[in-house]
Order: sequence, then C-alpha cells, then structure tokens
Amino acid sequence: MNKIKMVIPKGRMYNNVIKLINDSGIIIEINDRQYIPQIKDHEIEAKVMKPKNIAQVIELGSYDIGFMGYDWMYEMDSKAVEVMDLKLDPVKIVAAVPSDLKEKELKNKKITVASEYEKISRMYLEKNNYDYLLIRTYGATEAFPPQDADMIIDNMATGQTLRDHNLKVISEIMDSSTRFIANKSSLKNNWKKKKIEELQMLFTAVLNARGRVMLEMNVPPDKLKQIVDILPCMRSPTVSTLYKEMGYAVKVAVKKEELVRLIPLLKRIGATDLLEYELKKVII
Repeated sequence: MNKIKMVIPKGRMYNNVIKLINDSGIIIEINDRQYIPQIKDHEIEAKVMKPKNIAQVIELGSYDIGFMGYDWMYEMDSKAVEVMDLKLDPVKIVAAVPSDLKEKELKNKKITVASEYEKISRMYLEKNNYDYLLIRTYGATEAFPPQDADMIIDNMATGQTLRDHNLKVISEIMDSSTRFIANKSSLKNNWKKKKIEELQMLFTAVLNARGRVMLEMNVPPDKLKQIVDILPCMRSPTVSTLYKEMGYAVKVAVKKEELVRLIPLLKRIGATDLLEYELKKVII
C-alpha cells in the first residue's frame, strides 16, 4: 500500500494542528506521552516531533509532509515547499526592551540581545545599525532582561508574557503562522502529490467552515427579492417553495461576523423561523 509520512509539531502548535487534522476526518488517537499516533487513514503514517527538527527531516525526505511555523522556516532557511498558510497560531516576531529603557540609549552602547532566532536577530540588528552581542537562548527568553540582556527578539501572541516581565515592544519584525509544508521530491511523485492536494482541499474546507455558519429562514413571497438582494452568500442562496406555496425557504452560508448586522435586518424585513447552525466543511 502507498503511504505518506506526516510529522506533527510538538508544543505551541500541537493542539490546533491535531484539531485541524481530526476536523478534516483524519481521526488521530494519541495521548500527550506518545510520539507515534494511530491514524484511521491507513495511507498516512505520523510522528510527533519538536518544530525545529521538522524542516530538516522533511528536507531530507524522511517525511513527506508536516506543519511548521513560518518563523522557523525562515530562520532555518528551509527548502521545504509551503503548500498553504493555515493561519493557525499567529504570532509576531518582535524586538522588546525593559519598559523604563529609552530607545535612544540602545544606540549609544554595545547591547546584549537574547533570542532563539539567530538569523532573524542578526538581520534586524544589522539593518538597524546596532552594535550588539547576541546570546542564543533555548526557551524563557523573556527572563533575560534587564540583568542579562538589554533587548530580546522573540515571538509574541498577545503580548501578555512581555508585559508580565515589564518589557515593551519597540519593533515588529515579522508575522508568522502555521504552514502546511511538503518535501519537494514528494510533490514529484504522482500518488503523493495527489494525496497532498486532497489533504490541502480538506484543510481548506475545514478552515473555510470555521469562519461561516449556515443560515436558514422562511420568507414571504413579496419579500423574497428584497431579502435575496441583501444576503452576502458565497455564490447565490438556495431557495425552495414552502408547502402550499405559502412562501419560500431560503438557505445561505454567511460569515460569522456578518450575523450581528444581518439577523436583525432580516427580521425587520419579514424573515421568520431563522435557524443558525455550524458547518463542518465548506468546499468552494
């Protein structure tokens, strides 16, 4: 049987990647102590690994596909192919300093910078003409200032961790999110390429569904055109005649953020029996 080998990132991205895979119908059975999950799709084998190792094992061809943050793809100059941006676990790579430090002070001396990101840090520091000494960290970078570093370069989701350590952001260097990636040679294999494209379609369908809901309503005959004209649907709404031609049933997939405006408006125009429910997949 043909097999495709997948590597799943341990740590920050793990939960959202597992949820995406399972929501796609590729059921994984695993606990947090296992590294070899059981997958119901017999054409897929998987292993859980630290994110920093994923680019290398995919480049070497040990695995065909995986998931990795763009920050580490850039940092490690990854030769893996980005299949799609999943937009999961978005973070910013930022430069941060102690809150009471004036930025101009940084340019008047040789500063100590702590970061896990050597390539990204040197690119930023040299572009901005800093005189610096770089300390490579291995986690807990935010704990270095002020005693052991003047600046850190780290990833930030909400910024709460930086605030808890009395740090302020002075520059946003890069945006990052989880990417679905593949080995170049795997994409040249017809069977593997087809399987990767199928996974991409399923992931896209799940992500599309997360941003939309299905809205159903009954509409009087004289209000149909007015209501259809305001519906922000993907293509066009589904309209069917009610029993004894008492009006119409209208069904449409809409973005979640539009509901707060749309539902009261539909009710005012004359729609009744409105139903809202979640979608599992949306294939456009």
